[in-house]
Amino acid sequence: MSLSRSTFKCSQALLSYNSLTNLNYSFLKYAAGSVNIHFKKSFHKDVSLQNVAGKLAQNQRPDWNRAVSEAEKIVGYPTSFLSLRWLLSDEIANVALHLRKLVGSNHPLLKTAKSLLYNGRNNMQAWGLIVLLISKAAGHLNVDEMEEDKAAGVLHSQRALAEVTEMIRTSHLVHKGLVNIYPEMYPEPAVLNDMTFGNKIALLSGDYLLGNSCAELAALRNQDLVELMSSAVRDLTEGEFLGRRDKQNNPLPSPPPHTAALADWTQRNVLSAGSLLGKSCQGTLKLAGHSTQLQDQGYKFGKHLALAWQACLDLEPFTGNQYVPGAMFSLTSAPVMFHLESEPSLLKEIDKGLESVQNVDYAKVHSIVSKGP
Repeated sequence: MSLSRSTFKCSQALLSYNSLTNLNYSFLKYAAGSVNIHFKKSFHKDVSLQNVAGKLAQNQRPDWNRAVSEAEKIVGYPTSFLSLRWLLSDEIANVALHLRKLVGSNHPLLKTAKSLLYNGRNNMQAWGLIVLLISKAAGHLNVDEMEEDKAAGVLHSQRALAEVTEMIRTSHLVHKGLVNIYPEMYPEPAVLNDMTFGNKIALLSGDYLLGNSCAELAALRNQDLVELMSSAVRDLTEGEFLGRRDKQNNPLPSPPPHTAALADWTQRNVLSAGSLLGKSCQGTLKLAGHSTQLQDQGYKFGKHLALAWQACLDLEPFTGNQYVPGAMFSLTSAPVMFHLESEPSLLKEIDKGLESVQNVDYAKVHSIVSKGP
């Protein structure tokens, strides 16, 4: 089976193509590289986001749990247990005890931990699952039988790489929970102590996960793979310093003349997500002994799939019938950045977030973007 047919089948199982709308399907076609689609037209093509929301309402919401379960059947075992031995280690158990001290505080690490616990199946394990789907779809060449997990149809080293991919991404999300502390922001000593303590836990637990993933990667004894995944970690870090930021490092869009919205959005999301998934897919094909050309195709698939995934997530806040009071969304999401190209005056409202994104009137931004240019 060719890689293009196999990857389409795998992404179909994971992302539940039949449940996605025509708009989201266009994103996925862009992701697979099968067509040249300038997907900002999806937001500006004679329709407002309210009309798009109406179309979305007519379609059944994707059943992610079912999609992931079906994909897990393809690879032979539930990937939700890939990193279980790490999460049940003594070190993580100690972290969990310390997290209890943060209950009642506003430290973002609590939100991250909750997201990992309750949304991990749809969010975290899916990345390792994609790596395993690519591994099984492409097969392997001239590999020792002892290395193969015959029940799953993948190599033990490929399974280890899928685990490493999940842990690198998890450590990155935990590190993003660090708070930039300014004394004037926390005048009460108790609150300041909570934030400082939360930062220590986020830093140490993120380092623990990243350190273990590096050790697991080194155990594969493949120097090229180590360099490849190290560059993915570098890209994750670089993505956190790209473009304008508020004092808490939340991203803000650049002024429209600075760069094209599509190029800016793509660069941000390739560094923060696409590079890791793409290079993991490339790495798993390298472990299987495939050609450089096929490895490059694996990288492109993973990168573009991550972009499609992010595009769907970016669109979600604007597909509801109305804005949910108090809800916050990314100011560098695709709908906002593409709208800025046609209506630069929106930047005046967004620039209120230079100090903190919480100063932005999200209801106003949501209303303007939803109506379209």
